[in-house]
Amino acid sequence: MSVFTGVAIYITVWWTVLFAVLPWGVQSHHDAGINLGDGGDPGAPVNPNLKRKFITTTWVSGIVWVLIWAVIHFHLITLPSLPSGY
Repeated sequence: MSVFTGVAIYITVWWTVLFAVLPWGVQSHHDAGINLGDGGDPGAPVNPNLKRKFITTTWVSGIVWVLIWAVIHFHLITLPSLPSGY
């Protein structure tokens, strides 16, 4: 795996993990019983904890990336022979 491919895979994994981590521990204004008045979204999180979620996303993505690298490097999963024509 080249450096460019490794970085591209890591960025893709990072974004995928971020969207999986974002809803963890979120409490909306509606769930907390906070009235925002006019113009506020009751589904918006009270405290999104984005810094903590970015850090969690980074280390989880690192673990997933190492697993992907190991699968590719050690040929743990191989693709079947693809037909050369239609």
